[in-house]
Amino acid sequence: MPANQRLRRTAASDYLKETWGLSYKPTTLAKLATLGGGPAFEHFGRWPLYRADELDNWVLSRLSPLKDSTSQVALPPNSSEAGQ
Repeated sequence: MPANQRLRRTAASDYLKETWGLSYKPTTLAKLATLGGGPAFEHFGRWPLYRADELDNWVLSRLSPLKDSTSQVALPPNSSEAGQ
């Protein structure tokens, strides 16, 4: 799929499931589009369109670094360790 392929909400939901194994229903993507925090999208008339590369960027921005223990806490981006 081309990186700039534009997908309707149901196809974007399918893409996230097939590519990343993430279950985001179209209604969840619609809610995130309203509240914020979801993947970037465009409109063509009344239809929201999601680009495959933006879906990938959104997933990557939400993934934590690899851990080898649940006791490892991920620090938010641009933060420093406590006491430094």
